[in-house]
Amino acid sequence: MLFLIIFLIIAIIIIANIKIVPQSYAVILERLGAYQATWDVGLHFKIPFIEKTGRNISLKEQVVDFAPQPVITKDNVTMQIDTVVYFQITDPKLYVYGVERPLMAIENLTATTLRNIIGDLELDETLTSRDTVNTKMRAILDEATDPWGIKVNRVELKNILPPSEIQDAMERQMKAERERRELILRAEGEKKSAVLVAEGEKEAAILRAEAKKEAQIREAEGEAEAILSVQTAIAEGLKRLNEANPTEAVVALKSLEAFEKAADGKATKIIIPSQIQGIAGLATSLKELIVDDKNE
Repeated sequence: MLFLIIFLIIAIIIIANIKIVPQSYAVILERLGAYQATWDVGLHFKIPFIEKTGRNISLKEQVVDFAPQPVITKDNVTMQIDTVVYFQITDPKLYVYGVERPLMAIENLTATTLRNIIGDLELDETLTSRDTVNTKMRAILDEATDPWGIKVNRVELKNILPPSEIQDAMERQMKAERERRELILRAEGEKKSAVLVAEGEKEAAILRAEAKKEAQIREAEGEAEAILSVQTAIAEGLKRLNEANPTEAVVALKSLEAFEKAADGKATKIIIPSQIQGIAGLATSLKELIVDDKNE
């Protein structure tokens, strides 16, 4: 019976000193109060009453959102800024023995670093230089927390809250800027519209001028073709007349026909060639002879 009791006590002691470390965690082992080892993931056993282990230390990336901190810019504007820090424990030994209350240390370090950086910037630079401030803070915090076994991966300015009167002035400025942009866009639109209308009128005038020019050219070509056809017909008639070897009487009759066309009542002055006058006299004499014959 005594042997069974002793066996149970030994089994309980052995089981109590078995430690299983889960994934992404580490455990610090101390022997007689001094650092002995760092247990990684897996099954471990410690010596009873001589060695002891601390809490599980997470090796995963952690996110801490710190409360807003009052800071003063270079142009003496007080604002509230809260930050978010992403960090990871890289050395559990340094994390446990390097600093007391590491999260409070990181918070205070973040606040002082933020005040130093913002103190060198004016209000407008602070509002437009978030990336620059984030980069500077990450570099400073990472260097400062390295002896604590902590690596700062990223720092973000979550909110920047200027005083209420500054916010009102900024809103009025933004409103004025939007109105100015609206006026500029409207003026540019009206300008483009006027330019398009002028270009349309210009193109229409050019097209009308080209159409008028084309009509005049075609009309002139038509008149030229008509004159050419008339002259060709006249030339053809003269050619055939010459080929027929006309007598003087035929030529005289043709002259009379031409004279008849010339004296159609539209001309104010008519010059009659001497040949036509002689023919006209001949015609008058013939007419008188015919009249005398009729009287007899």
